[in-house]
Amino acid sequence: MLTIGDKFPSYNLTGVTSNEMSGFKPFTNETNEGKWKVYFFWPKDFTFICPTEIEAFGELTPEFEATNAVVYGLSTDSEFVHLAWRKDHPGLNSLPFPMLSDIKRELSWELGVLHRDEGVCLRATYIVDPEGVIRHVSVNDLSVGRNPEETLRILKGLQDGGLMPCNWHPGQQAINVA
Repeated sequence: MLTIGDKFPSYNLTGVTSNEMSGFKPFTNETNEGKWKVYFFWPKDFTFICPTEIEAFGELTPEFEATNAVVYGLSTDSEFVHLAWRKDHPGLNSLPFPMLSDIKRELSWELGVLHRDEGVCLRATYIVDPEGVIRHVSVNDLSVGRNPEETLRILKGLQDGGLMPCNWHPGQQAINVA
């Protein structure tokens, strides 16, 4: 599994950015160059825990954008399945971030986030800095959703550049070692 300090792999994936087929767009690791990137993977479209996470990331996307970060959601479903799910699920109709299709499982495999038995993505989250270096990784079991607010808090802590104590929140003092 790729982890902290590793370079995030190169990729070329199709993303769904609207509820129309005209919303199919290419995305690479060079898309949105110079920005922080938050990648979150989910197991399957048309399931139960996944939309709760996706909707929560969608609600927080303006806050991620305010920190010079872009959000990408990914699964191994095709762009056509992503489109159908966006159209079918009211909470996904107006997502502000692209749903990327890793249908060949190349990126998921290279990152090491495919479930060994199920062949789907684990609930993995990566925060990648503007130079393409992985700065945070978390992976949940298939049965437990993640907390996008915690991802945002960690992103802000990484961007602050100081030593952030347990339960630190933006605006609070970092640890001073002087």
